[in-house]
Amino acid sequence: MLGENHSIHHEFPDFHQKIDALVDADPTFKALVLEHDKLDKQIRGLEMRESPISDPEMERLKQERIRLKDTIYHRLG
Repeated sequence: MLGENHSIHHEFPDFHQKIDALVDADPTFKALVLEHDKLDKQIRGLEMRESPISDPEMERLKQERIRLKDTIYHRLG
């Protein structure tokens, strides 16, 4: 769906406490979460405003968001 929230807390509701603890304790993890959520916000904004962006560029952004999400998930495990 267009404009759907994919923030890390939204994607992993069962890990809220662990996410918060790692963000506080691990600067690298915090940077990953911030980068992911910033990219998610950018993608949602582009989708909602129907801003001019090529399909390949949008796919590139979404693939990067997936890569970050996967990295974060593996750090939670």
